[in-house]
Amino acid sequence: METRRRRTVKAPDARREEIVAAARRMFAQRGVRATTFQHIADEVGVTRGLVYHYAGSMDQLVTLVLDACVADFADELRAWDAARTPGDIDGAVRTYIQLFRRNLPHRLDGKAHTAHPLPRLDDAGLYVRYVDQSVTALLDVLEATTIPAYAARHTIEIRHVRATFAMLLHGIVGVMRTTPDIGDDVLADLVRQTLRLAPHTSRGPDRERPLEGE
Repeated sequence: METRRRRTVKAPDARREEIVAAARRMFAQRGVRATTFQHIADEVGVTRGLVYHYAGSMDQLVTLVLDACVADFADELRAWDAARTPGDIDGAVRTYIQLFRRNLPHRLDGKAHTAHPLPRLDDAGLYVRYVDQSVTALLDVLEATTIPAYAARHTIEIRHVRATFAMLLHGIVGVMRTTPDIGDDVLADLVRQTLRLAPHTSRGPDRERPLEGE
């Protein structure tokens, strides 16, 4: 006699998070367009109707997954800012580039090497949507953390700071996608040139450039 598997009852928020996490895994493995509610239901071990109940529609589920991916990207940027050595501009730029490589696929069907599964963005519209959301979230983090910290030690040599950073972030995404073999050293030079960062120096990380008035 076949034993019927009993479904575990979970709190609504926990179940929703479980479904979003499963959708994220399925999107990473199969691509967004090739994933169905049945795939997600099988991954969670629930009925398809329960996935519909919590997700509403596939479009809404995709939105929840993209929101989660963007939030993780922003959290990584906050961790990067907290871990960087003040004044070590070269080290900060290098690890900044590595962060982007982990969180952005180079092609629409590419896979990023992030600790969290990133959907195979096999739809151009979804790719642009993810990039636009990510850039906005990253700009908010930079304006709250890295930019004022840099301004406290150095003179900011650019005007229209947020717009310049937006151009830089979109540019990094574009060049990584169209030139996947581009080296980190080239990308670092592009970051330095765009932001007009303090020059290389042998005086150590705490003395990259004298403050105005020194």
